[in-house]
Amino acid sequence: MERTFAIIKPDAVARHLAGDILKRIEASGLRVVGLRLTQLSRADAESFYAVHKERPFYGSLCDYMTSGPVIVAVLAGEGAIKRWRDLMGATDPAKAAAGTIRKDFGQNVEQNATHGSDAPETAAQEIAFFFRGLELLP
Repeated sequence: MERTFAIIKPDAVARHLAGDILKRIEASGLRVVGLRLTQLSRADAESFYAVHKERPFYGSLCDYMTSGPVIVAVLAGEGAIKRWRDLMGATDPAKAAAGTIRKDFGQNVEQNATHGSDAPETAAQEIAFFFRGLELLP
C-alpha cells in the first residue's frame, strides 16, 4: 500500500472546490488517511518549496501558497503516487487531459487547484512536513 501527499491549493479552496476534488479522490479508489485545513506561513511555504528556491517562480509560488487556506492530505492505495498524478492531470491546465482535476478546475500553471508528490522519496518528505504518525490512519 503506497502513500502520497496532496494539497488542494488556495484557489480551489477559495472557489469551494475541495468537496468536488475529495469526491474524485475517493471515487478513484484512493483512501484519504490524513486530512487538514491549514494556512501556510511564509516560512512554511519557503521551506516546503525550498527545492525551487533558484527558480524564477519561487517568490510568486510562495506568495500564492500563503494567500489563503489549503487542504493537505495523505492518500493511500496501490500505486497511489501515479494514480493521484494521473487524476490531477498535467501541471498546465491547458495541456491537461479532459476529465482531470486540473483541466476541470485549474486556472493556470500556478493556480492549478492541486499538488501531488512525484516520487516515493518526495511523498515521504512532504507527508512528514505536515503530519505526525499518530495523525494518519493505518
